[in-house]
Amino acid sequence: MSKEQRAQIDAMMRQPRPGGPRSVEAIRAGFKAMMAQMIVPGDIRVTQTTLGARPALHVEPDDGRRAGTILYFHGGGWVFGSPETALSLTGNLVAKTGFGAYSVDYRLAPEHPFPAAIEDTLGAYRALLDSGRDPSTIAFVGDSAGGGLTVTTCLAARDAGLPLPAAIVAFSPGLDATRTGESMDTKEGLDPIFTREAVEHTGAMYLAGADPHQPLLSPAVLADLTGFPPMLLQVGTNEILLDDSTRLAARARAAGVDVILDITADVPHVFQSFAGVLDEADEALDRAALFLGQRVRTAGAAPTPE
Repeated sequence: MSKEQRAQIDAMMRQPRPGGPRSVEAIRAGFKAMMAQMIVPGDIRVTQTTLGARPALHVEPDDGRRAGTILYFHGGGWVFGSPETALSLTGNLVAKTGFGAYSVDYRLAPEHPFPAAIEDTLGAYRALLDSGRDPSTIAFVGDSAGGGLTVTTCLAARDAGLPLPAAIVAFSPGLDATRTGESMDTKEGLDPIFTREAVEHTGAMYLAGADPHQPLLSPAVLADLTGFPPMLLQVGTNEILLDDSTRLAARARAAGVDVILDITADVPHVFQSFAGVLDEADEALDRAALFLGQRVRTAGAAPTPE
């Protein structure tokens, strides 16, 4: 672990930004530019495809793919981001596990508010099941808003009577649209990325007037997680969203779910994106890959969705 690495990343993330709420276009362009700096492994193949009704990236290891599938949901506050901006995360997980991954380009707010994203991620999961894949070979993985979608898509799948995936991995997930976690205030100065004002600005676009007091918007405080698959929640101490993970983990334990709450000190939101630059990022992704390898069944061939 390196204090110097953490300090450098914290300083980089605190670079001055334009004051006041930014337009959707500016937010999307800024995030795309920032994520283009992340390191993507070279030993993967990336192709454009579709999954369900949505475009997706299919990411595979160059050598000897194992018969497991990661269904990946990118971050971006349900307003920005894409499979391309999450490619450092998806690519590293594919390289470390040997699994293939589909990263879903779900619809974004404000053009497509709640529940459009969940409809699209659930549709992608249905497409995998309809292709003949066994749910025990599939894991939901996501970061930030996409980390929230790993949980809410699982809720939606259960409500629809679908079999649940083998595992969930969520990096710094957004799990509480009510914004009632203590860390929303206690971590505000420590978080180099988010403020309450910023997350409420984009969150309002996703809500579009919907009541946040419902499980598909605030699972950390309202969801019944009975029957959920094993979960790994990774989060940093310097995040205003820290308590989204801590409270979901408590709900999972109370429901008898196998859950690992993996907290790393002095790192920012979705620190795993800094793989190749930050030691803690590489180590966290190693732990995530180990978790997936232990829980995703790899026997048998993996058919390709139509």
